[in-house]
Amino acid sequence: MITTERLRLRPLTETDVNVDWWVRLHADEEVKRFVGGYTREQAAARLRDIQQQWTQRGHGLCAVTLRSTGETIGRCGLHWWEDFGETEIGWTFARAHWGQGYATEAAQAVLAWGFGSLELTQITAMIHHGNTASSAVARRLGFTSLREDSVLNRPCTVYALARDDHPSPDRH
Repeated sequence: MITTERLRLRPLTETDVNVDWWVRLHADEEVKRFVGGYTREQAAARLRDIQQQWTQRGHGLCAVTLRSTGETIGRCGLHWWEDFGETEIGWTFARAHWGQGYATEAAQAVLAWGFGSLELTQITAMIHHGNTASSAVARRLGFTSLREDSVLNRPCTVYALARDDHPSPDRH
């Protein structure tokens, strides 16, 4: 579990489908525009894949909850893309929680974990065209544009951040 000033991040598991927050999060039209929607069955399959990645790679996506209330407000974490040979950071939050700095706060903690404990040398962020809010978060975190690509048959900009360029608190 990763804890920040306002958030807790814990590994997603297959059992998260039982509380339906994943399906509700991805049902919002503005969220679905960029990351797609899920039926309950599709969510169960996706969560099984995420749980398997945790088992195989030691990292994956996390549920993000508010420390103050325990409410699950989104997801953030790392995802290994076999097709690209890259580890990507991703974040998705319920619209009611946009604009409050949660994506940046969660992603900063995930980056510190990825570059620190996991010793990754580079992390990418694949952001679909038109997702200006996520592009702004990536730039705020220090990511720079690496290439144009396609993810899940949709055009995106792939941003990258190298461990040596990450402002780690334990580096002098």
